[in-house]
Amino acid sequence: MSENLAPVVLFVYNRPEHTQYTINALKKNRLAAKTDLFIFCDAPKNPEDTDKVKQVRNIINNVNGFKNISIQYAHSNKGLASSVIKGVSEIINIYGKVIVLEDDLITSSFFLKYMNEALNIYANNEKIWSISGYTPNIKFPTTYEEDVYMTSRGCSWGWATWKERWNSIDWEIESYYTFIKSRKKKKMFNEGGNDLTYMLKDQIFKRIDSWAIRWVYNQFIQDKYTIYPTKSLVNNIGTDASGTHSSSTQKYDVYLCEEKLVLSESLAVNSEIKKSFKKFYDLNLIGYIGVFSRKFGIYLLLKKLRKQLKI
Repeated sequence: MSENLAPVVLFVYNRPEHTQYTINALKKNRLAAKTDLFIFCDAPKNPEDTDKVKQVRNIINNVNGFKNISIQYAHSNKGLASSVIKGVSEIINIYGKVIVLEDDLITSSFFLKYMNEALNIYANNEKIWSISGYTPNIKFPTTYEEDVYMTSRGCSWGWATWKERWNSIDWEIESYYTFIKSRKKKKMFNEGGNDLTYMLKDQIFKRIDSWAIRWVYNQFIQDKYTIYPTKSLVNNIGTDASGTHSSSTQKYDVYLCEEKLVLSESLAVNSEIKKSFKKFYDLNLIGYIGVFSRKFGIYLLLKKLRKQLKI
């Protein structure tokens, strides 16, 4: 592999234990010592977060094991969406490509190798929007022999992309009102899961502040695809309801793949995988309750209740 490795950008905030696990796993990657690491740490949103943020900053102040380490501390709270948009933009415009993690993602020791190889292989394929290190637990056809597959939905749990794709994003979603009037377009968008249009609507009406749904929507309107591994190289440990947008569920838990994956340059969307992927992300009863609770302003109350009841 060429030594032109992509930098890793890590976003952290107020979860010291998650942050430590994330960094420890990343350090075990075979290319860690050759990789530049950029860490962006947000400032406390309220006085209750001050101590946890201080603990996180103590952890990242002592990070080692990477080629170069750069840390940026926010002086006021930006929120996750603003932090990601600004942080990724800053680094990707210097390096041309980037690998992105948040503070609750445990990576396989093959994660960086897979991501860098995929960034190199698919760089000139204009149909590829991003690379995902995570894959949900979906059913694959017994005849499917590839180690990667394509879908129309990006993933924010350990991902990578290139400067040209990132800089083409309309973060204001100016086409929303044309899109929302089209039943055909909404159906096509929801081929990645029927939660997508609900999340986009929540974003438009400021019930959530998500960079990821805007990112996925831009992928859709540009008719591009994300590469996923058939075996996950990322596990999200933030599904304990500790994060900004996380919820408590074991649905997303996966076993980490600790072996090299073979990347195919010639891929097509597999209809059976597409169906299984959509089924995984389609809303269940809890999901619909979440949609309506955000609409009526009681989401945070229900999230707190679920955390207490551990459901």
